[in-house]
Amino acid sequence: MYLLENPVLQRELLVNLRTARAFLLLLAYQMLLAAIVYFAWPQVERLDLSADQEAARRLFDLFFLGQFVLASLMAPSFASGTLTGEKERKTYEMLLASPLKPGAIVVGKLLASLAHLALLIFTSLPIVMLCLPLGGVSLYELLAAYAILMVAVATFGMISVACSSFFARTSSSLVVSYLLILPIALAGAFVWQMLGQNGGLRLIVLLITVPAAAAATILLLSLYTARTLLYPHDVGSEGKDVVDLEKEAREAVGLVIQRDQFPDRLFAPPKRTQLLDDHKNPVYDKEIHSEIFAQGTLMLRLVIQISMFLAIPLMAVCLYFKPQYAPFYMAYVILFNILVGPVFSAGSITSERERETLDLLLTTEISPWMILSGKLVAGFRVSSVLTGFLLWPLLLACVMVPYYWTNWTSVLAYLSVILITCVTTSMLALFCSVLFRKTSHSLMCTYLVIIALFCGTIAFDYFTQLAFTPAAETAVVDYTSSSNTEPEPPPITAVAEVSRQLTLISPFSALWDVPLKVDLDGATDNPGDWFRFSTFMGLTIGMNAIMFGVMVWLFRTRWRVSY
Repeated sequence: MYLLENPVLQRELLVNLRTARAFLLLLAYQMLLAAIVYFAWPQVERLDLSADQEAARRLFDLFFLGQFVLASLMAPSFASGTLTGEKERKTYEMLLASPLKPGAIVVGKLLASLAHLALLIFTSLPIVMLCLPLGGVSLYELLAAYAILMVAVATFGMISVACSSFFARTSSSLVVSYLLILPIALAGAFVWQMLGQNGGLRLIVLLITVPAAAAATILLLSLYTARTLLYPHDVGSEGKDVVDLEKEAREAVGLVIQRDQFPDRLFAPPKRTQLLDDHKNPVYDKEIHSEIFAQGTLMLRLVIQISMFLAIPLMAVCLYFKPQYAPFYMAYVILFNILVGPVFSAGSITSERERETLDLLLTTEISPWMILSGKLVAGFRVSSVLTGFLLWPLLLACVMVPYYWTNWTSVLAYLSVILITCVTTSMLALFCSVLFRKTSHSLMCTYLVIIALFCGTIAFDYFTQLAFTPAAETAVVDYTSSSNTEPEPPPITAVAEVSRQLTLISPFSALWDVPLKVDLDGATDNPGDWFRFSTFMGLTIGMNAIMFGVMVWLFRTRWRVSY
């Protein structure tokens, strides 16, 4: 009943793997890997295996780390909605009433959610094995790396399934899954790179530690998930649609959000007890006071506590001990907003469609501009305030660390990048909410677009600089002669130049375009580029204005208003 005759597993596999979306995703994934191998292959007539082993190892590391990061990003998207989807479809209690044991349900959901991702990884193995003739990597090292990758995928999937059993909404489960998985993924990528000089030692360490830790994690989380299924805290799908926030506050463990006190009221204002004033936006008032926190503040409390816990060591190192690494902490703040920001806006319009109230909303005297601006500002307010909680260490560092006194323009530039990123994530989420009918599809499309714009452009630039920029020829310099000059850097190809320009849309690239001068021993100042920074701000503002204009036009034309 757990594997061979598991009806949950059979049903999920038939539904998920037979869709056209599954085949299109597999085709796109294989074409991407094939393109990487084609362009990264050494463009020489005769290949010297003894001289190009280091390049082959870099290519192998690029493949493995790329698939590892993709797996860490894709695992929650496949697994975080396995049980919350049952709750949202009102079939959760029917599943519990079946003769299936909770453990069989957990195993079926886990294997079914990861089957498609495992298929993607296994089908990439023949393409990666084409790199073996380049040398530098043995077959055993390649197979061991894939075994570690599959173990990591199973762990990430189990974490997502556990979050799915704990929350009532897919969006909440997805965000908390990402917050738990991304630190683990980044730590694993760092260890892989740190041990890269000794492939044998790296595999021995990882094969001893990773499977044991993964097995313990999967076992504990599966037991917890099975118990949660047997004794659900949310009373199944027929429980209350709106959570009693006062009761939740009394029973909460750890951080408690007091909606009538500062600073909690900045992102979670209390419910209105008086009539709405004239000339106020009723959509914004309804969203900020009732809609966003209608399902409670559990996800919000966990997000705040996890993010602050992860920010403490990074804050101490990047802002105080090594101020030259301040952009890394700003990148962490932006990454937090990327994960949290879309949640509060991706369901703004799709929730109206799911409740079949969108056409009724448009028949009122509220203009499309007021509807969209109210929903946008409400989501932006919550995400920006939550992101701002991670910025108080920067303001404190500006007072305590003298190096920031002479870099006040750079600090303002960092804050402006974070602010415009908060606007962009909320705008993209609202735009996807207008285009799609389901909140889950809107949220996943938002994450996909954000990753492609913010991270994909940087990854593409890194690959093109590695594959298309010719290596500089080795020059012998005679230091006894005064006529010697430094060898010129290799020329930049057209593809590498285009990839460099594409990074203008990424806030991560904009952070390193901000000049930072820190006079520390052994520290190198970041010269930056104010022109690239200004271009990023202009492009981002223009993109947001275009998206908002398109949404207003779609609302005025009553596009996809009702079913």
